[in-house]
Amino acid sequence: MQLRIRDLREDADLTQSEVAQYLMCDQSLYSKYERGERALPLDAAIKLAQFYETSVDYLVGLTNVTKPYAR
Repeated sequence: MQLRIRDLREDADLTQSEVAQYLMCDQSLYSKYERGERALPLDAAIKLAQFYETSVDYLVGLTNVTKPYAR
C-alpha cells in the first residue's frame, strides 16, 4: 500500500525531521514509514491526518478526497 505521507509533507514544505518531531519519533523511523519499510501505526496515522487536515482513508489511499471535512 502506497502511503501519501511523503507527498503531503513535501506539499507542506516540511522536512522528515520536522514531521518526526511532531510524531515524537526519530527521523530515521519516519523515513521508513514514508518508504513503506515499516508499518505506520494507527495512532501516528491519526495524528498525521489531523495535522494535514485530511482523513486516514486519504493517507492510505482508500479515497482521493483530500479534505473530507471542508466546509
